[in-house]
Parts: sequence; structure tokens; C-alpha cells
Amino acid sequence: MHFLMGTPLPRKLLILEFYTLTRVLLFIMLLSSSLASSCPKGCHCSERNGLTVVQCTARNLDSIPQDLPRDTVALLLSSNLIRNIPNQAFKNLPRLQELDLSRNRIETVDAAAFQGVSDTLRTLDLSNNLIQSVPKEAFARLHAKIRLSDNPWHCECTLQEVLRELQLDPETVNEVSCHTSSLEGHAGKPVIQVLDSGINFCNFHHKTTDVAMFVTMFGWFTMVIAYVIYYVRHNQEDARRHLEYLKSLPSTSQISKDFDTISTVL
Repeated sequence: MHFLMGTPLPRKLLILEFYTLTRVLLFIMLLSSSLASSCPKGCHCSERNGLTVVQCTARNLDSIPQDLPRDTVALLLSSNLIRNIPNQAFKNLPRLQELDLSRNRIETVDAAAFQGVSDTLRTLDLSNNLIQSVPKEAFARLHAKIRLSDNPWHCECTLQEVLRELQLDPETVNEVSCHTSSLEGHAGKPVIQVLDSGINFCNFHHKTTDVAMFVTMFGWFTMVIAYVIYYVRHNQEDARRHLEYLKSLPSTSQISKDFDTISTVL
């Protein structure tokens, strides 16, 4: 204390600055150590506004990492080998705002894949994958801006209902195209363009369902009629046989005559 009081002012400031810098460096080292210890293997974690950005781009991952920091605000998983987004894949990331799954090999998205992040997620990139269809529930209650471009979409009623509820990224909305279609003549066209032209895949779906139900009901009706005819004919055959049997029996008068004959002989 006496030494500090006897030290010239510039030197005191130098010592104070050195002490402050040491504390800052120690804090940075502790923060880096904390991030490193909770960061998934093979990924790089950084800090953004006190939260964690997890960078796992092009790491040959075939599934979504499980050991993600709970304060992850951005999860970048593009250019990997992921094929499926399972149910509740991000349920332990309550602060997730940005999710990039582009340029993978995703074929299926489970119905509850984004359950737990629907309120916080702001951007979702699923472009350049192998997705043909998704359940209607998969994007339920999502408020994120979504990229679905460059996937081999099968245009039918479910996709139409899914797109109706989404906030598609306006920059890539015309790149969401029909690879195949339940209606002829729409393959290769942007889905939005097809829908804007007045095409309603769900009307066709309902008509197809009605025809299928009619065919099924007609089949059942035919089976019932066939059974009734068989039953009647079978009973007629039994009745004919029974009648022939009765006719083959001797009559009552003949029995009486035979009885009288026997009595006379006796």
C-alpha cells in the first residue's frame, strides 16, 4: 500500500491497466474454455451477443449432433451427409434462432422435428436436399422464414397445404419446383406458379378419394349380391333334394294296402 502511494502517478496507472488487462484476458480464457468444453466434437463454437454460434459446416456428419450448448443461437450444419431430421431434434435449444441444414442428403422430416423451437426460430434453410414431401405437422406454428428451394418436390395436396401455412423466403420462392406431380403437365414448374394458375391439387385428391370409395363400395355390394345369389341357389338345391326325398317315400294309402295284405296272409 505504501509502495503504491509512493509510486509516481503514471506508474500507478500502468499497474492498474495491467491488472485490468489481466482480468479481461482471464475472462476470455475462461469463456473460450467453457465454449470448447461444451462444443460438439469436430465443430467450432464462437460467441455472439453472449450466446453461442455452433459451426459444423462440411464435417461429414450423418446426423444432428446431440451435445449442443443450450445457449446455441445459430446452428450451421450445411454441406454434410444428414438424411433425416428426427422428432424433437432441437428440443434442448430454447434460444435457437438460425438453423442451416442446406446441402445435405435429407429425405425425411419427422412430424415433430422442430417441436420446441417453433417460437424462437427465425430462419430455416432446407434448400438443396432430397426432400419430396413433408408431413403437414412438421412446420406447424413455425414463424421462421424458410428456404425449400432445389428439392425434388412431389406436388400434391399435402405439399399445397404445407406451403399455405409457411413464410417462404421471397428470394428463393420461385426455385421451389415440382419435380413430379399428381397432375400431368406440371413437372418442372415452380409450385407457386402452378397454384397461382388456379390448380388445386386437393380437389383432385378428393375426387380420386371419392372414386376409390365408390369402387370399394361397389366391390362390397357385388360381393353381397353374389353371396345372396349363392345362398338362395344353395337353399333351392337343398329344397329340391328334400322334395325328391319326400316323393321317394311310400304314400300312406300304399302303406295301408300293404298292411291289409300282410294281415290277410296271416
